[in-house]
Amino acid sequence: MNVDADTVSVGEFEFECGQTISDLEIAYEAYGEFTGDNAVLVCHALTGSAHVAGHRGGSDTAGQARAWWDDIVGPGKAIDTNEYYVVCANVPGSCYGSTGPASTDPETGEPYGTDFPAVTVRDWTEAQRALLDELGIPHLHMVTGGSVGGMNVLEWAKRHPDHVEKIAPIAAAARLDPQCLALDAIARRAITTDPNWNGGDYYGSDETPTDGLALARQIGHVMYLSKSSMEQKFGRRSAGRDAVRTFPTDPAAGFFPYRDVESYLDYQAEKFVERFDANSYLYLTRAMDNYDLAAGFEDDADALAAFDGEAMVMSFTADWHFTTAQAEGLAESMREAGVDISHHVVDSDHGHDAFLVEPDHVGPPLDSFLEDGLDGTAITDTEGDVEEESEFAPVHTSLFSD
Repeated sequence: MNVDADTVSVGEFEFECGQTISDLEIAYEAYGEFTGDNAVLVCHALTGSAHVAGHRGGSDTAGQARAWWDDIVGPGKAIDTNEYYVVCANVPGSCYGSTGPASTDPETGEPYGTDFPAVTVRDWTEAQRALLDELGIPHLHMVTGGSVGGMNVLEWAKRHPDHVEKIAPIAAAARLDPQCLALDAIARRAITTDPNWNGGDYYGSDETPTDGLALARQIGHVMYLSKSSMEQKFGRRSAGRDAVRTFPTDPAAGFFPYRDVESYLDYQAEKFVERFDANSYLYLTRAMDNYDLAAGFEDDADALAAFDGEAMVMSFTADWHFTTAQAEGLAESMREAGVDISHHVVDSDHGHDAFLVEPDHVGPPLDSFLEDGLDGTAITDTEGDVEEESEFAPVHTSLFSD
C-alpha cells in the first residue's frame, strides 16, 4: 500500500475563538493514488492520530493511535486504497504532529501550553479544508469517522456541503448528552487538580501530570465499554497473583481483592500516559463537549439543509456514549432536511468501542455505501420507514417507533 506521511504548513490560521497563530502545521497520512474524484477523508476519534492504517513501527503511534482502523482501510478492504485516495489528518490541538499545546510557539520559543487557542470541531474542519487545498483536492467523494470524528464529519456537511458527495458519521451524535458532559468534566478535573499539571506549564519537567491523565483516561475508557462487555471481559474476578497495583491504595486494600477490571484499567492508563499529552486531552475534550450541530442555525435540520449528497448514519445498540436514539434523532433531522439517509443500527455488546473492534459489522455497509451510495443499502424515507432492506447491518426502525 502506497502511504504518504508528512506535515504541511497551512500558514496563518484564525481559530473560531478569534485567536490566530502564525503557522499551523497539520500532520497527515494519505493512502493510494489520487485520480481527481476518488478522495476519501477519514476523521479520527478523540485520541487518535493520522495513522489510520498500515502497521508500522514507532512509539509515537502506540496504542489506539497506531493503525487504528487498519481492518477498514487498505487494499481490498472496505475503504479500498486500490480504488480510493484516503486522507487522515491529525486535528489541531492534538499531540501527534499537528500544532497543539505541546508545540513550540515561534514567538516565544517555548511550548504553547495553555496559551494555545481554544480549539473547536469547526477549527478541525477548516484546518482539514486548508490541508486538502494544499494537497490539490477540491472535492471529496466521502467523509467518514467515528465518535467525535463523526461530529467532524457532520461539520463538513454543514460548512462545506458543496465539497462532499457522501457522509458516514459512525457512533456519533449532533451533541453530547449531560451525563457524558459530566464525566468529561470530572476527567478534566482529574488532570487540573494534579499538582504536576502546574497550570499547564509542565513541559521540560521531570514531574508531569501522569496521575491526573491516567485517571482521566480510565474515566473515558469506562465510557467506551458497555455493561455486558465488561461482564464478559472481567466479571468480578480477582486479578492474577502476579498483578501489581499501579496506584497508591488505602490501608484496607490488602484485605480486599485487586480485581481484573481494576488491573485492566490501570494497564490502559499506563499505556495512555506514555503516548498522550495532558493539555491536549483537556483541549480535545472541550472541543467535543462544546460541539452542537445546530449552532448558528435554527435546528439540526436547518444546519444540514444545504447538503444535497447522501448520508449513512451507523450506531450500536450497547453504545451509551453516543446512543442509537441520538443517532436516530440525527437521521430524522437529515430526513427533515431532505437528505437521502440510511441509518444502520448494529446489534452489538461492545459499547462505543464497537466502531473500532467490529470490522465485520462496520466494513460491509461502509463498503456498499462508498461504492454504490444508498443503492443496495437500507433506505429510509422521510417518515423513517424502511423502503429497501440491506444485506448488511440491520436497520431496527422499531427501536424508534411508538
